[in-house]
Amino acid sequence: MKNQTKKLTATAMFCALAFLATAIGRIPLVLFLKYDPKDVVIAIGGLIFGPFTSFVIALIVSFIQMLTISESGLLGFFMNVLSSCSFACTAAFIYRRKRRLSGAMAGLLSGIVCMAAVMLLWNYLIAPIYMGYPREEIVRLLLPAFLPFNLIKGGLNAAITMLLYKPVVTALRRSHLLDTETDAAKARIYPAIICTAFLIIITCILIILSLKGLL
Repeated sequence: MKNQTKKLTATAMFCALAFLATAIGRIPLVLFLKYDPKDVVIAIGGLIFGPFTSFVIALIVSFIQMLTISESGLLGFFMNVLSSCSFACTAAFIYRRKRRLSGAMAGLLSGIVCMAAVMLLWNYLIAPIYMGYPREEIVRLLLPAFLPFNLIKGGLNAAITMLLYKPVVTALRRSHLLDTETDAAKARIYPAIICTAFLIIITCILIILSLKGLL
């Protein structure tokens, strides 16, 4: 019972942080498409507590987003949940089956690929409805806009998750919201992880600048 209360408290904190990231952290990337780091928070919650926690956080945050800052209604809510879950739940599911560094890296990489593929399909199916564009126009945007956007978004999500996972786990332990014997508490930051994360971030920034014609 005590552990469940701790988990619920931590999940509520993740929900608040994810919504805050959505509300104040939106950055234009490709054309009209904007990046926000909420999936980082959702992914970290899932890596610590499991894929169902990622799903719950994504559902709650997307619902609050729909009621407050979103202009795309139920379809936007559906697309937000789909995008967040395809990345975060995939990463958390793979890591849960292989709770080692290799499992975390494989999960994050699989999350990037899964999100890019899933969103490519659903942007083709749904985007013409909630964006008000003809389907032919959406088809022309799939490869030059939607695909690079989701790959860049996934890359940034994975890199920032690598950098923040250990500090978040440490903070939860110090707040007594995570037991010390939990696998997540044994996470260590390796120099290779930091270097890889920064390399991914720099690569994503260079791609963004190139797409904007600044390089």
